[in-house]
Amino acid sequence: MKIEYAIIIKNKTRLEVLVERFNTKAQAKFYIESSGGNFQEYVDEHEKFYQSFLEVQTQLSKVIKNKVIEREFIPSYIFSDNNLIVVVGQDGLVANVAKYSRHIPIIAVNPDPERYDGVLLPFTAKNFLKGVYTVINENFSSKKMKFAEAVLNDGQKLLAVNDLFIGISSHSSARYKIMLNGKEETHSSSGIIVSTKTGSTGWLSSIFNMAFGILGRNDLQYPKLHEDDLFFAVREPFKSIRTQTDICSGKLKKGNKLIIESLMPNNGFIFSDGIEQDFLQFNSGATAEIRLSDDEAVLVLNQIITMKTIKKNKNTDDEKNI
Repeated sequence: MKIEYAIIIKNKTRLEVLVERFNTKAQAKFYIESSGGNFQEYVDEHEKFYQSFLEVQTQLSKVIKNKVIEREFIPSYIFSDNNLIVVVGQDGLVANVAKYSRHIPIIAVNPDPERYDGVLLPFTAKNFLKGVYTVINENFSSKKMKFAEAVLNDGQKLLAVNDLFIGISSHSSARYKIMLNGKEETHSSSGIIVSTKTGSTGWLSSIFNMAFGILGRNDLQYPKLHEDDLFFAVREPFKSIRTQTDICSGKLKKGNKLIIESLMPNNGFIFSDGIEQDFLQFNSGATAEIRLSDDEAVLVLNQIITMKTIKKNKNTDDEKNI
């Protein structure tokens, strides 16, 4: 289908969030500096982001019509098949947008390569138009991003590009039954992380870092995951008369599922990709199936484009101007 419109997605900077909280930039500065913080770091980060963002917006406007949407509105926004998505922000923003993208190509731009690793951000403000041209001309290379999904017994579903967290919203212990391959245990823990391969270098890696540090080992390796694998890890499982700790980690191959029954009368929840506002309530009476989803997101890769591609795009633009 012909691409007619680009949706640029951004998130608020840390400085913008501070100003919202304290009403003015001056009050935000006073709060940070009186606490011993470096307010200039927030300012520099903000200015670098908007320098890149405005560059993206200016260049894109010369190629295709577009509009800007804040991250907070994405869950309720309905994308069209004639859209392409340009995300300007950190990896977490890409993960959050991907869940609602409906297979629409995502061009992910790293606004500040000196601050952000950009595992899911193949483009910069300087070269992202290459990705735009390849999508418009339908000759782009892409990575299919697999989702983990949690499906409740009432039909509600939550997707995750990186990871799901199943637990409790306070610092008290999460109580639940866990079932895997016909075995069942009752747990008291700090919750469960379920990671995709994409997310395995994030939250899941911190769990292994902690375990390796406690063991005093630096020669151990993270589990190797295939694109169709999920990996789950129980955080700080507690063994007692009523709770067990044998089912604490493992791979979930495609077609396998982890079943979790909530034993939490309140405050139980499941959230995805580090966004606590993107959650399902998971209280007593709720059961969740955790598995690999059939849904996928399409992340456009940075590829070398030929003069033929650029010429084809230029001819298309010339035709529009006649």
